[in-house]
Amino acid sequence: MFNPDLKKLLKNCNSRYSLVVGTAKRAREIRDDAVKKEILLDTKTVSLAIDDIVNGKYVISEPEELKSEE
Repeated sequence: MFNPDLKKLLKNCNSRYSLVVGTAKRAREIRDDAVKKEILLDTKTVSLAIDDIVNGKYVISEPEELKSEE
């Protein structure tokens, strides 16, 4: 089972909600791209999305209202 470090994932996010929404958006982008290119993925799209976030390939952008609450 894939179990990433939550502290690393939340490093650039202010909330878990933003992390979940950003991960879901990235997973949909990966899926849509694979369907468009007719590629069969061996790994689940959510796992690929989390890898992209951890490695800095995908950055979750948050509204300014959330950033100023720190």
